[in-house]
Amino acid sequence: MRALVVMPTYNERATLRRAVAGALADPRADVLVVDDDSPDGTGDLAEQLAVAQPRIRVLHRGGKHGLGSAYRQGFGEGLDLGYDALVEMDADLSHPADRLPALLDALDHADLVIGSRYVTGGRVVGWPPSRLLLSRGGNAYVRACTGLPVQDASAGYRAYRRDLVETLDLSTVASEGYAFQLEMTLRTWQAGGRIAEVPITFTERQEGTSKMSRRIIAEALWRVGRWGWDIRTGARPGVPLERTSPSVS
Repeated sequence: MRALVVMPTYNERATLRRAVAGALADPRADVLVVDDDSPDGTGDLAEQLAVAQPRIRVLHRGGKHGLGSAYRQGFGEGLDLGYDALVEMDADLSHPADRLPALLDALDHADLVIGSRYVTGGRVVGWPPSRLLLSRGGNAYVRACTGLPVQDASAGYRAYRRDLVETLDLSTVASEGYAFQLEMTLRTWQAGGRIAEVPITFTERQEGTSKMSRRIIAEALWRVGRWGWDIRTGARPGVPLERTSPSVS
């Protein structure tokens, strides 16, 4: 398996080197840094790392365009380059690189593998109770509105099989922010994709500032409510997944 780890960045210079090194520790993985014109020089550092290590690529974007568009572009590059798996991973060290092998291994029997904070063995370190309540409550809201049988649908550490991504048609995924994770998970489920959750320890970032905002939360709440309505009224049937390899349950 060849996997491309897509890392969206904005002012991640302090942690980027360690994050990239952690991902590259798995010999199956290459890294694509998608930088939104970071004023702290993250893009320049990424270029320096890419010169020294051919398993690193850099995509520069002019200005902040959002998490969803970063993954859409990064995944598009990964598909064009022939990768078998596409991985979402933050560059702030909140996602444990030592769990990347577990995510990739689980793709042997799943189409989407989520690094989950809320299954047995998963946990969160460094969040205040209010932030944990917001995250857990948000996931409960998703399950209640849509019926999605996933404990951590908003998780940003995950791996996809390429045939799943091709089926979902990224050009039609409109969500930005954390709603992108929710929409991709919901679409996978509706398409009949196999979803696995493997436990991780999520550690709150020690450098920089969180990208969470009221706008991002509002988008997720609105979109989930709309998706739930569409499901109840039959307006969101999903697209069946055509697998290119035998199903293993």
